[in-house]
Amino acid sequence: MALDRTSGQPLWAQLHTDLLRRLEAGEFTAGFPAEGELREQYGVSRHTVREALRRIRAAGLVRSGRGRRSEVLATTIEQPLGSLYSMFAEVEAQGLTQTSTVLTCGITTHPQAAASLGLAVDAELFGLERLRLADGVPLAHDCVWMPARVAGLLVGTDFSRTALYQELERHGVPRPDGGRERITATVLDPDLAQQLQVPSPAAALLIERTGTLAGEPVEWRRTTVRADRYALTMSFGPDGYQVGR
Repeated sequence: MALDRTSGQPLWAQLHTDLLRRLEAGEFTAGFPAEGELREQYGVSRHTVREALRRIRAAGLVRSGRGRRSEVLATTIEQPLGSLYSMFAEVEAQGLTQTSTVLTCGITTHPQAAASLGLAVDAELFGLERLRLADGVPLAHDCVWMPARVAGLLVGTDFSRTALYQELERHGVPRPDGGRERITATVLDPDLAQQLQVPSPAAALLIERTGTLAGEPVEWRRTTVRADRYALTMSFGPDGYQVGR
């Protein structure tokens, strides 16, 4: 497997790109090649292989351990569009363990969130900021705000291994039954890239959700998701697009 030594692109970057292609194609079902195997396959130095592998591991695509062959992890988490979903449930449904590192949780004010919820800019809100992980690998930075009158009773909840909607229902509060999402491409700033353990600059998806209950806004959420671990899907048929099926 030859790399283009006349290209202006570094060899490690070419190797990284080709390994991603092979991972996506499902080539490594029997295990990921060792450094020595890759050096022999591509005819490159140890430094070139290690630099490419460092980025593969940082992206959470391969897990290595001393004395054992590297393990290939799931490359992407697929999320169907068109339905109100829980990231916790979607990650777990794909055989991964979803956990969260809670950064902030409590009663706060947030003018932009309040305006999105149709409230006064100084209205009291329940705010929750988390780093969402799939099998211990950072997946998303998630911030959510709800009116304090709706979700204030969740202050003090341990969100490290549970979902917001699940906790609302456990306290007898209905979860949102509808809403709207806006999804845009973005580039992670250095601090957020470090939190999500990806090299900077890196691409991401910014998902902004307004969740409603009986037509009333009750949730405003901003989730920044690693673009290398998350895919949005849509189904369609002869009658047009059928989202969320």
